[in-house]
Amino acid sequence: MAVSKKIVLRFPKRLVDRPIIYRLVKDYDLEFNILKASVTPEEEGLLVLELTGDQKEYDRGIRFLIKTGVKIQSLSQDVTRNEERCTHCGACITICPAGAFELDPASRRVIFHNDKCIACGLCITSCPPRAMEVHF
Repeated sequence: MAVSKKIVLRFPKRLVDRPIIYRLVKDYDLEFNILKASVTPEEEGLLVLELTGDQKEYDRGIRFLIKTGVKIQSLSQDVTRNEERCTHCGACITICPAGAFELDPASRRVIFHNDKCIACGLCITSCPPRAMEVHF
């Protein structure tokens, strides 16, 4: 059975220059889509990926990452909307490349679908009341 999950990988300094993602492809037959990357040589790395593959191989790949020392989080844990701050102005709807926001025609409120979010950060800078938050 095939799975596709969006995850956040944090690489400690000692792993930044190692071919970890290559191993996921070569050894576990996983496909990846890089959604966001931030790597500082000799410091740390952050990678937001969508990993796709057979469930058994995906699980084996995740175990490999953990054993190697990579910290893993689900992407949905990191992208949130502060409901108290949101004014439902709709600025996020037009800027989001993943279509994670939609306007409810009945209530005229903006709905956030965090499962569609790719953590690009565009909604953060375009949100006038600063209701969108990304925590990596």
